[in-house]
Amino acid sequence: MKKYLSDLLNVFENTIVEEDGKTELAAGPALKAAQAACITSLAFDSRQVSPGSLFFALPGTHTTGNRFIAAAIKNGAVAVIFEGEFSEEEKNDIAAATAASSQQTVFVKVESSRFAMSPLSAAFYDYPSKKLVVYGVTGTEGKSSTVAFIWQLLRARGIKAGFISTVQYSLGDDAIDNPQHQTTPEAPIVQRELYEMLENGCTHAVVESSSHGLSTRTNRLGDVLFDVAVFMNVTLEHLEFHGTYEQYKSDKANLFRALDKHDHVKTIAGKKTTVPSFGIVNLEDPAALYFKKACSKKVFGFTTEGKAGKAAGEEINAQPLPPVPQDIAYLSARNIASARYGLTFSIYRFENSHDMADKNRMIHVKCPLPGAFNAYNIMAALLAVALSTECKLEDLVPLLEGFTPVKGRMTVIDEGQSFEVIVDYAHTPSSFETIFPPVRKRCRGKMTCVFGSGGERDVKKRPLQGEIADRFCDRVILTDEDPRFEDSMEILRQIAVGAEKAGKVQDKDLFLIPDRKQAIRMALKDAGPDDIILLLGKSHENSIIYKDKPLPYDEIAEARKALKELM
Repeated sequence: MKKYLSDLLNVFENTIVEEDGKTELAAGPALKAAQAACITSLAFDSRQVSPGSLFFALPGTHTTGNRFIAAAIKNGAVAVIFEGEFSEEEKNDIAAATAASSQQTVFVKVESSRFAMSPLSAAFYDYPSKKLVVYGVTGTEGKSSTVAFIWQLLRARGIKAGFISTVQYSLGDDAIDNPQHQTTPEAPIVQRELYEMLENGCTHAVVESSSHGLSTRTNRLGDVLFDVAVFMNVTLEHLEFHGTYEQYKSDKANLFRALDKHDHVKTIAGKKTTVPSFGIVNLEDPAALYFKKACSKKVFGFTTEGKAGKAAGEEINAQPLPPVPQDIAYLSARNIASARYGLTFSIYRFENSHDMADKNRMIHVKCPLPGAFNAYNIMAALLAVALSTECKLEDLVPLLEGFTPVKGRMTVIDEGQSFEVIVDYAHTPSSFETIFPPVRKRCRGKMTCVFGSGGERDVKKRPLQGEIADRFCDRVILTDEDPRFEDSMEILRQIAVGAEKAGKVQDKDLFLIPDRKQAIRMALKDAGPDDIILLLGKSHENSIIYKDKPLPYDEIAEARKALKELM
């Protein structure tokens, strides 16, 4: 892929300046030469810059990207997108790097280098989402599973599709593990992967759309042309970034607003096509109506009528579910039965239009996906694929029996032990309230959970995690998740406050063990027949992030190793 800089600069506001980062480059031969710079790759990490790269100098939590411009120039950057002013030290380093370089580097000043990445990346890769049917899935919980289920349904129907998600991704072939701790990658990666899907013959793409990725502050998904928007839920999370719940909700709703930003006329497999566009919402979430109103497209819904989420755990004390809007067609899951290795339920259809066929028809679902909460994810995926491909639900439901569970989502670890070990990604109060009740209900022995809380993330959720864990679990073992630059033990103490308030006692049924490997072994060592051990929060991730460096870590492999040692 090659582009002249002049082909990219007209998609966002910018000023070409001299190497001091301030003086605008005057019209003339130097400006023309700058605009003619040939770009062969995009990079936002100076270590990944190679000759011909355009480098984005991004502001960070602990540093500024301008500090790495000199390194990018040394590695061959022909252009740099930056924001703000250069410090004297940065000016000196940049001057030395340009003097030693055999090529000219163009300096492009913008208001936000992170925001500029999206339109520039889309232009560099020839706007791949104009040639793909694109599904976006957002929500505090359930995104990765729903993305995977949409992708699996499309593939089972013979449709070449790719996907981007927290756990895995596919560029058109089989899914492979995602090595990053990032749900929605930065814009250059998103656009490149959509482009590679096209190159591999894909016609459809499913994108896990985090609130960070949808926020205009990061603009990671700002130039993806979505056709289908799916909303799973929105609960207390990521307030360290969004500031307020209302802002968090609004940032997620940008996915639905995106549906009104283009006409959905795309070139799919070389043919000009008007792609069906619609929204899908979880009707049990109080914000469902907010998301429905965020776009002008038709919106469909799904619900378990309170039988699989937070309401199911609270039972008689549950808050009433929000009323279903009169003008929405929706699916309802009833008779939900979740076991160790699978799930069954019945889908009933309710509607005010012809879109979902006979409202009196009931469809029975059977699939190898443990966890009652998967009823939400399955219904969302069924709606997305049925309505976008004009395929009947009756033809899609049998395909669920061949589904592959998502790695680290209610993953059962079985080494022949007499008790059950489950690995899951649950790490928020709402996800705890979703997964704990059905597990508690079928647990005939004692229930133990092992979890922590991410450093430099929302601190308000920590005591809530502890309080909810106490309510459902006989033992609570607190351990490291990703402490980052925070004090590990202080994070665990903040969680412990909630557990102690609810009745747990340290060193009796509440333990603070930062070393995660040691914490797992403690949980397993005292487990008896019919006990259930829940290992939460790390799931598919491949490291634990500390302030000095990330340490390689695999929760599933560690659990298997610990069980073999025990046995």
